[in-house]
Amino acid sequence: MTDDNEQGFARGLTNYGDRDFSVYLRRSFAASMGYSQDVLKKPIVGIANSFSGFNSCHRHFPELLEAVKRGVLLGGGLPVEFPTISLGEVYLNPTSLKFRNLMSMDTEEMIRAQPMDAVVLMGGCDKTVPAQLMGAASADLPAVQLVAGPMMTSRHGEERLGACTDCRRFWGKYRAGEVSGDEINQIEGRLATTAGTCAVMGTASTMACIAETLGMSLPGTAAIPAVNADRLRAGEASGLAAARMVSNPIRPRQLITEKSVENALRVLLALGGSTNAIIHLTAIAGRLGIRISLDRMNELSDTTPVLVNLKPVGSAYMEDFFYAGGMGAVLRELKPLLHLDTLSVSGETLGDRLEQDPGYVDRRIISSAAEPLEPQGGLVALFGNLAPRGAILKRSAADERLFEKEGRAVVFNSLEDLANRVDDPDLDITEDDFMVLQNAGPKSASGMPEAGYLPIPRKLSTKGVKDMVRISDARMSGTAFGTIVLHVAPESSTGGVLGLVENGDRIRLSVKSKRIELLVDDAELDRRRAQWTSDNEPPDTRRGYDRLYAEQVLQADEGCDFAILQLNPLEK
Repeated sequence: MTDDNEQGFARGLTNYGDRDFSVYLRRSFAASMGYSQDVLKKPIVGIANSFSGFNSCHRHFPELLEAVKRGVLLGGGLPVEFPTISLGEVYLNPTSLKFRNLMSMDTEEMIRAQPMDAVVLMGGCDKTVPAQLMGAASADLPAVQLVAGPMMTSRHGEERLGACTDCRRFWGKYRAGEVSGDEINQIEGRLATTAGTCAVMGTASTMACIAETLGMSLPGTAAIPAVNADRLRAGEASGLAAARMVSNPIRPRQLITEKSVENALRVLLALGGSTNAIIHLTAIAGRLGIRISLDRMNELSDTTPVLVNLKPVGSAYMEDFFYAGGMGAVLRELKPLLHLDTLSVSGETLGDRLEQDPGYVDRRIISSAAEPLEPQGGLVALFGNLAPRGAILKRSAADERLFEKEGRAVVFNSLEDLANRVDDPDLDITEDDFMVLQNAGPKSASGMPEAGYLPIPRKLSTKGVKDMVRISDARMSGTAFGTIVLHVAPESSTGGVLGLVENGDRIRLSVKSKRIELLVDDAELDRRRAQWTSDNEPPDTRRGYDRLYAEQVLQADEGCDFAILQLNPLEK
């Protein structure tokens, strides 16, 4: 039985049918770890540590953990570290998104099951932050998110390098024959040379900025480089903040509100941030019964300028963003558009924060709202018969010459089909065609990987083609770029119209009208639908987490969370 009036090791007792015995036994085992009687009376701040040898973004966590513990002790609490699942983006098969919900469940249940009065969430790599925020929102214990911070850039000759936009850029050059095998091997060892997350405004950095905007991270901590001493000071301050929230609780439910979620959407659009972030933010909000409408996102996008000159939208890197003024500078430019009464784990409102001295702002990196990098937000949702429930285009990282276009569909019915045929010299394709990938959505065998960044066929890339329209129900990395339509819902493997597209069909894209249309009449689509069958393995033939995933995962417009984990708005 959990007793929220108790603190520390007396909280949430193991049930033996005798409460006094439960306290006695727990304290006996706690004493075996060397705690004194006085320490055993202190409130506990749990530290969810997602360090792993399979997560290179987090390799500095042992040092950062000590800083967090120091902060907890300064605040009068007892720091107790506990491990959770860790999701190293490039190390997971078939894709990290498939395990985000598992990590969220692990985080939620360990916060609930173990005796702690507040918690610090240590994460950073793409899916770890949303997983921790999802779990913390559901557990609703006072929580502070502490992100890993971005890595520093490196050099290749006179060129500055940072994972992973430059990874993709040079790989494209290699495929086009512009970079040799020896040079690509040299570049491979220079792209990621320090601890931390990708050096650009990819998913990890976008989610760090969103966590700060939601109020779940301390102000000013999203962009601090992983190897900077300020990151350790942020760890100490986060531990102290969590300890202080024991006596003055601020719960995730008070921070993640309809207003703060809308602020986070504004920030996502102003950053030209990752397309993945809309899925993650939708899932986080859904844990508290808050629904994100893609139509509303479009309304916000039309009135929110892109302000941040970072790759893949611009030219700079996260360390530049930090020194240019970071999130504080962005929020001040967006101030007239934001809800200023939202709270932070610091205890202050957003309005209070923005009244403070802004400090130096480098306008080469963070534009003013009066002179933005682009007049409209970085993301746009598309609708039409090809995507009745929506699809996402990162227009700030796309070629606007392709925004109003009609083309012939060249269809790949799976990732295997794409890999086998994309570089076939006999592939019937031109740069004016639309590449279409099917069966890469959340319920497919591939689990919605970052495969939406379809490679330009070699026969075209060697002729200098850098971009073309690509459409799928997959995702793409936040570090990627191009005219790429993603997250098509409903997905093809469950009978969505995307799965009915055939080679030679005509598709019309209109970013201006926010439409994506398959130019095939309804009668023909009905005929194809009657003949369509799914290649998905039935859930009841699977086992364990794979079965749970197949049975419960929702579509992209619902955040790809599990249905059983979302809070019905009527239950709020």
